[in-house]
Amino acid sequence: MPASQAPYAIFPGRRYPSGATVEDDGVNFSIFSRHACGAELLLYAGATSPEPFQIIRLDSQVHHTFFSWHVLVVDLPPGTHYTWRLEGPNEPRDHGWRFDARIELVDPWARAVNVCDWNRWRRQRDGVRPHDSPRGLVLAEEYNWEGDTPLRLPSEQTIIYELHVGGFTRHPSAGVEHPGTFLGLIEKIPYLQELGITHVELMPVMAFDEQDVPEGVWDAGLRNYWGYSSFGFFSPHPGYCVTPEQGTHLSEFREMVKALHRARIGVIMDVVFNHTSEGGVGGPTLTFKGIGNETFYCLDGIDKGLYLDFTGCGNTVNANHPIVAHFIVDALEYWVREMHVDGFRFDLASAMARDANGRPMANPPVLWEIELSDTLAAAKIIAEAWDAAGLYQVGSFPGYRWMEWNGRYRDTVRSFVRGDPGLVSEVATRLSGSSDLYQANLRQPINSINFVTCHDGFTLWDLVSYDRKHNQANRENNRDGSNDNQSWNCGVEGETNDPQILALRRRQAKNLLTLLFLSQGVPMLLAGDEVLRSQNGNNNTWCQDNDLGWFDWSLVEQNSHMLRFVRGLIALRKRHPNLRRRHFLSGVAQQGSDLPDIVWHGETLNAPPWNDPLAQSLAFTLAQARLGETQLHVMINMSEAARRFELPALPAVRWHLALDTGRASPTDIIDPSDQVAVDMTPFLLRSRSIVVLEGRGS
Repeated sequence: MPASQAPYAIFPGRRYPSGATVEDDGVNFSIFSRHACGAELLLYAGATSPEPFQIIRLDSQVHHTFFSWHVLVVDLPPGTHYTWRLEGPNEPRDHGWRFDARIELVDPWARAVNVCDWNRWRRQRDGVRPHDSPRGLVLAEEYNWEGDTPLRLPSEQTIIYELHVGGFTRHPSAGVEHPGTFLGLIEKIPYLQELGITHVELMPVMAFDEQDVPEGVWDAGLRNYWGYSSFGFFSPHPGYCVTPEQGTHLSEFREMVKALHRARIGVIMDVVFNHTSEGGVGGPTLTFKGIGNETFYCLDGIDKGLYLDFTGCGNTVNANHPIVAHFIVDALEYWVREMHVDGFRFDLASAMARDANGRPMANPPVLWEIELSDTLAAAKIIAEAWDAAGLYQVGSFPGYRWMEWNGRYRDTVRSFVRGDPGLVSEVATRLSGSSDLYQANLRQPINSINFVTCHDGFTLWDLVSYDRKHNQANRENNRDGSNDNQSWNCGVEGETNDPQILALRRRQAKNLLTLLFLSQGVPMLLAGDEVLRSQNGNNNTWCQDNDLGWFDWSLVEQNSHMLRFVRGLIALRKRHPNLRRRHFLSGVAQQGSDLPDIVWHGETLNAPPWNDPLAQSLAFTLAQARLGETQLHVMINMSEAARRFELPALPAVRWHLALDTGRASPTDIIDPSDQVAVDMTPFLLRSRSIVVLEGRGS
């Protein structure tokens, strides 16, 4: 144990790199703090050690260079836990300084953190207690990647599957050895392979504060389940590790990444750099508040004791300060370089486009640094292009390589499928890659992340089963969550045994996903939608680490008909490059083809109802994008009555039925080898249904 050898000798150390770095002579510790005038490093034998075995007081003449405090602890072994205490002025109103020498701080550069004796609400109620903070952990970086490298799948071939690492395998029905962990996810890789997705998008897996919830929510036994409350930006979340007290954070995360890569599945991390778990004025001091509050947060211009809040979480990270921008890019490059992740989705990314005073910037330095970083050049970067204070940048997010969660796509498709008339023109624009948002500024369809559901909102089944949110379980009197869901319950609110309503809901669910996978751009599927997972109408399960928020694996068998449909839908998309174009459709013939790349129709050929305020139907024909590919003809009827559609006649081509959402399984989606030719014209399309025909030589 390290304690048996204490006290360890020390050398001055170096200011770079920040964090705890294992070297030949020991461990170099360095932490940035512009205004601290004193520093102490506390060393612990383990995660639960009640007292540090050594406290190292740093000499400002020896261990302080520019704005960094640093020390080399000779022969200190990996596995040692540590915290910092910084002394400095406490003048929040005039300068934003909040130094408190009593509070032990987590190193934000720590490669691993453990929560140890941390109790957020005890501190809020009773004040600071000795040694009650989370702790960093010294780790060596050695790992045998066995030749693994990040995947480089072109964006037009990408199919994203958004999942929660804990909730994906925590339900007893998951049947995994280590439920709710990175290692547990490995056991479900065969399921992901069979589904056909190309990337998992992991909801926050950086270390976060599970206790960051309102007091009433905490008292009800609930916790921060989703993880949008980061405080350890280089550390995998210890709650997703099997043995975090042993410092296995990095190895367990890497094992998961390596296993997914072997299955040709990429890893995208949902990252939170817009705010931190420290919250606003009433929130605890964990990291940045005690290191450089005035540097890391946007503060009120008159009273610097107040935090500007564009995130709805109490604070906003001052992302475009040079030090903070460097910290963010350094963290991202670390996850790509050392952890082999394939990309990032940035929560409330528009908050990162603001300056220190909260004003939107035309060219935010941090966003351009991310876009132009050589290390991140092949990584996918995805913005949630809005924040909680009204800055909405879908279609105008700064930069060119950035992909965006397309909220316009979600809202349009939801409204159209539930039966809103007069939307066919906008629906066509969304299906063809949202050129109105991206083409004018030289971006491409792949800048659009298309989705109809995500973690934030109704699941797919709830979207067709509820008109209103039902969030009472969150203990906030149903005030939380969006009131505007563009949903339709198909006639009855919530659960029902009515077979006609259930059949309509299944058809509507298939309609929504069919449009998603027929659209140009990058589709994203919410985990569980393929088996019709429900949250009982709760559209904000952020604090529900229970059956309400978990993936129930019994649904795989129970709703196998839907799973089969989604697998077939993904396979259909993969065999048609004309659904995965890198450039916008033009309506004219492309090189190597005599047919326009797309032709729009209504129920009558070549007569799309663009200006009909009552229109609820649309059709289109897609030409081949590559030699040997089959043409596609799609007919969409979202009205309550059956409609007759004319079929286009193409030279030497016969249409074969590939998909009909109006049919029951297993004839709702048909493998190419089992498809039959369709000769009837006009084609009778059932109410609220979609048909896809594949063209092959006659």
